[in-house]
Amino acid sequence: MTEIDSNGSVRELNFPMSRRCPFAPPPEYERLRADSPLVRVQLPHGGTAWVVTRHAEAQQLLTDPRVSSDASRPGFPSVRPPQEPPADEGTDGAEPLTAEQLTELAEIAQFHEGQFINLDPPRHGHYRRMLISEFGARRMNELRPEVQRITDRLVDDMLAKGSPADLVEDLGLPLSSLVICRLLGVPYEDHEYFQSATRTLVQLDAEPEQVKAAMEGLIDFLDELVKAAVRAPGDNLIGRLINEQVGSGELTRAALVGMAFLLLTAGHEATANMLPLGMLTLLEHPQQLAELRENPALLPGAVDELLRFHSVSDWAAFDRVAVEDIEIDGRKIMAGEGIFVLSASANRDERVFERPDTFDIHRKARHHIAFGYGVHQCIGQNLARAELEIGLGTLLRRIPALRLDKPMDELPFKYQNFVFGLHAMPVRW
Repeated sequence: MTEIDSNGSVRELNFPMSRRCPFAPPPEYERLRADSPLVRVQLPHGGTAWVVTRHAEAQQLLTDPRVSSDASRPGFPSVRPPQEPPADEGTDGAEPLTAEQLTELAEIAQFHEGQFINLDPPRHGHYRRMLISEFGARRMNELRPEVQRITDRLVDDMLAKGSPADLVEDLGLPLSSLVICRLLGVPYEDHEYFQSATRTLVQLDAEPEQVKAAMEGLIDFLDELVKAAVRAPGDNLIGRLINEQVGSGELTRAALVGMAFLLLTAGHEATANMLPLGMLTLLEHPQQLAELRENPALLPGAVDELLRFHSVSDWAAFDRVAVEDIEIDGRKIMAGEGIFVLSASANRDERVFERPDTFDIHRKARHHIAFGYGVHQCIGQNLARAELEIGLGTLLRRIPALRLDKPMDELPFKYQNFVFGLHAMPVRW
């Protein structure tokens, strides 16, 4: 879609678009979705891409083999400034790479390989299969008592300290951090470091130098952790991968570092944002909050409705590039053109969800695409659901008088982050 500016010139819409309300996606999405399932937009640092606005077309493209998740492919879209290439010193008389340099380059390639979210089948499946048992429904059901114990301890601390409290710092962040640390085998005393690094990685307006430093620091941290685990594997995900996959040659140490990086950064950010945001939404809908308190069996459906309603990751995990020409609704995506699937728009599609802008805990919303769709659907979704169900259920049960300590319009929302949420949520009881 294009717009006509004040001079009568045709221009592409700028992307990304910002949320202006904590309970709604960017307001432009509704108009775009009504006009077309496929809209061309202008990227912030040059070039264009397509955005997918509707649910059916989102599912179609997320499962289309002509669409790639490989960020190394030409045309893969980005909202970050392009990395400056190293200065070209010419090739005449250049010294050949040493064995040490070649090894380092191979390890970098393996690190990126381990972040399998950016791989296409069959390489994607090779790594994902290693984790299926760790994140399957059976394993998550086994973890629920531990998640409940962690949640209860954090709520105990809140109650002992007394109100006011910050639902982000006192529950959302530590719950998701403690759980993913326990799962992976990351020492919890390092949580402040990786939370700070992750916070930089998800800021849209972070400087390239800040992003580079945060990423390199986190990689070095995980590299040391994996080296220690190779010497003495523990009873945790990293230890089991070392024993079962690294030991058999199916997984390199560098790829394991990349896998740990992916799980650590993705594994706590979404829940840390969704738990406070979900509680805020329930406080704004007191009748539905009361229903959940009276009937906790409604919580699983309420969590899926919260995931649909907010779609906090929106397009951040759904960047793709076409590898062949694809025609949709009379518009053609050419090979080499970038694509962003707008989950926050698709999850408000009137063709699929009745009264999509209404929050309704009785809605059957399990077919939302907040976790993606197809082979790249989030492998940690069972864990995220468990944390949200237990976290929200515990607050409803143990702190029935919970309420905001500040007016809604004074709350600091993450409008400039890849993943939406709250910087802080002061509450009292």
